[in-house]
Amino acid sequence: MRIRDDQERLFYEREAVARNWGKRELSRQYASSLYERLLLSTDKGKIQNIAKKGEIPDDLSFRVKDPYVLEFLGLHEQPEYSENDLESRIIDHLQEFLMEMGKGFTFVGRQVRFTFDEEHFRVDLVLYNRLLRCFVLIDLKTEKLKHQDLGQMQMYVNYYDRYERTTEENPTIGILLCSDKNDNMVELTLPEDTNIYASKYELYMPDKKLLQKKLKEWIAEETENEKL
Repeated sequence: MRIRDDQERLFYEREAVARNWGKRELSRQYASSLYERLLLSTDKGKIQNIAKKGEIPDDLSFRVKDPYVLEFLGLHEQPEYSENDLESRIIDHLQEFLMEMGKGFTFVGRQVRFTFDEEHFRVDLVLYNRLLRCFVLIDLKTEKLKHQDLGQMQMYVNYYDRYERTTEENPTIGILLCSDKNDNMVELTLPEDTNIYASKYELYMPDKKLLQKKLKEWIAEETENEKL
C-alpha cells in the first residue's frame, strides 16, 4: 500500500498479518481510516508516545473506536430505519461487523434476556472477546444518546459482572452505539473508572483527509504542551 507515513503503514502491515486480511479487507480498513479512528479514540498519553517515539501501542486494536464505520449495512439508502432494522442488518452482516469491532470478538446472541427481581430485560447484542476474556454488551440507539441509556447499560454490565462472568474472566464491557451523542453529558454521567463507552456509528466512509488533519493537530498540540 502506498502510505507515506511510516507508522501508519507499519500499523496496517501488522494488522493485515495478525488478522489475516485479504486485499479487499485491507483496502476497506484503510479507506475507513482505522488508524486515525483508533488513535483519536485512545488516551492522549499513547498519542504522545507515537508523536515522540514513533511507537504504536500493542493494545491499540483492542480500543473502543469512535466512530464505528458500518457502511456495509447499506442503511444509508433508507431515509428512516428503526433500532430493529439496525440490529437485523448487523446480524445479516455479522462477519463484517465483528471485523469492525476488532480482534478476538465472537457472537453470543441477540436480544439476550435476563431476569432480575421478576423483571425481564434484553441486551441487544452480546459478544465475547476471547483475547480480553470478557463479555461485551452492545446497546443500539438510532437517536441521540440520553443519560437514561447510560444508566440502563450500567445495570446490564453490573448484572453480567455479578451473575454471568466467572472468577477467571475480566470485567464486562458495555458499548452504546448511537447515531449522535453529547460527549460532555457522557463524561458527566459515567464514573471515571467505568467500563462503559459511548461511540457513534457512521453509515458512510469517513472523510479521511479530515481525520488525518484532526490527528495531526492533536499530536502537534500535545507536543507543544510537553514543551511548556
